[in-house]
Amino acid sequence: MSLIAQTAIFLTAAVIAVPLFKRMGLGSVLGYLAAGAAIGPWGLRLVSDVESILHFGEFGVVLLLFLIGLELQPSRLWTMRRPVFGLGGSQVFLTTGLLAGAAYSFGLPWEGALSIGLALSLSSTAFALQIMAEKGHLTTRYGRTAFSMLLFQDIAAIPIIALVPLLGGAALGGSQVWIDGAIIAGVIAGVIVVGRFLLRYVLRLVAASAVREIFTACGLLTVIGTALLMQSVGLSMALGAFLAGVLLADSEFRHALEADIEPFKGLLLGLFFIAVGMSVNFGLLTTEFSMVIALVVGLVALKAAVLWGLGFIAGLAGEARRYLAVSISQGGEFAFVILGIAVTAGALAREPADLAILVVTISMAVTPLLYLALERFSFDAPLETSDEMPEHNEHPVIIAGFGRFGQIIGRMLRAKKIGFTALELDPNQVNFVAKYGNKVYYGDSTRFDVMSAAGAGDAKVLMLAIDDAAHSVKTAELVRERFPNLTVIARAKDRKHAHLLMEQGVEHVIRETFHSGIEAGKLTLESMGFPEKEARHIAEMFREHDERQLTRQFGEAKDEAAVQAAAVAWASELEEIFAADAKADKDREDNDQKD
Repeated sequence: MSLIAQTAIFLTAAVIAVPLFKRMGLGSVLGYLAAGAAIGPWGLRLVSDVESILHFGEFGVVLLLFLIGLELQPSRLWTMRRPVFGLGGSQVFLTTGLLAGAAYSFGLPWEGALSIGLALSLSSTAFALQIMAEKGHLTTRYGRTAFSMLLFQDIAAIPIIALVPLLGGAALGGSQVWIDGAIIAGVIAGVIVVGRFLLRYVLRLVAASAVREIFTACGLLTVIGTALLMQSVGLSMALGAFLAGVLLADSEFRHALEADIEPFKGLLLGLFFIAVGMSVNFGLLTTEFSMVIALVVGLVALKAAVLWGLGFIAGLAGEARRYLAVSISQGGEFAFVILGIAVTAGALAREPADLAILVVTISMAVTPLLYLALERFSFDAPLETSDEMPEHNEHPVIIAGFGRFGQIIGRMLRAKKIGFTALELDPNQVNFVAKYGNKVYYGDSTRFDVMSAAGAGDAKVLMLAIDDAAHSVKTAELVRERFPNLTVIARAKDRKHAHLLMEQGVEHVIRETFHSGIEAGKLTLESMGFPEKEARHIAEMFREHDERQLTRQFGEAKDEAAVQAAAVAWASELEEIFAADAKADKDREDNDQKD
């Protein structure tokens, strides 16, 4: 079968299964797994070369870990260190120990038992966060606790993926493990040094070319290069990708890279899950049905018990503890990766790995059902909302365009300790601002993926301070269509630009020279001998009248003749207003003299 024909089969299966499973509330991961099962050896048998597809799809996991690395900013980890490393670390270590002990008692060698324990201790980040978001639980105390544990699991997956091949070496009695470890440490140190001092410089040069696809290619090359380097010394490619992400987590290119890599990650990770679904040994359901069900119940019950206990230690109420126990009691997507590596490294036999993969798959399918049961039979008080600010709302303001205008807004927000994310398309401006200690990200605000990566879905305000009028209007159009939650405050260069922004529904339009011009006019009047109060009154009258005229001209903005006629009428009307105001003042003075 040709590559194009296989691609058509994969896409068709995904397009049918994933939306269907999402509609049923079972999540996209199970949809991909079901699509793979349907077209694989246990289904319609449309595709047979499962191994090669699985290896190719693993690159999706590599890209996923690169994006996880991009998200792991040291400052964020430090503020969340107690729930992440305290509760999250306790969950992984306790669950790993209990599961490894159970597997060892079933007769597995210690290397295989430890591989099983490590793989099954991790939950599905995508699956759990999706369910909690759909139910509005992410801002509850249990939701924040679950998020912290999942964050630690994402971090822990990296050393686990690196450790499992060494378990295979130990199982084979290899004496070179520790020597290889020293070589690996040297390579990691070299990657850190080169990445820290060279990688950002290269990205700046590429960004300066203003060729979007080349910047995307450079991002992919960064991931692939570090991944291949790690693979060359015996480590997983995922570790190299994660390391590259961490090195760029605090760089100005973070959001642009995230937006460019995300589509590739989504497609390849979907392909990976389809390949896993094809490789699941559903024959075990017929030959070992009782054992499979017992293992699923045992896995979910054990993880739920550990989570309930940690929730009690964390001070969660009874209802919150039960939701925490259900939310991340399933196996996760990293289990598929870790178990595959363990089999390849010789740390785990194929038969128990197949059984564990099937158990993980079924445990994920069980989670939505447990949620439904918990909601149906829940009689306690409503879930307690977390006092903490949700992680994605740390920067409630986005400033698009960080030139002189945007920097003024940024300094005011910083003075009041209000977090913001600044986007700037000019890499030279990004570098210039960085020299003075300001943090600004390289990115195009007219792109939906860049704005999403910058947090537009959860932010409250967009300060549209872009100098280029066409770019500004295009951003406003994107926000109106895709991010209606954002309050937009826009800078306009002139009346025409202001009208174009108003066409996109922008209510707060600030003409950049208007207010400074009014202030200059007021000072001019004072210098000519007008009293300060009268000069201020004249300036305020002018401002109010011009604002009304701007709104009145909005419908005629594209009719040049109408605009010219309105301008003449506006000047005449303004003169009449000032004359009437002056007459009213004179009448008041005359009345005061008579009195």
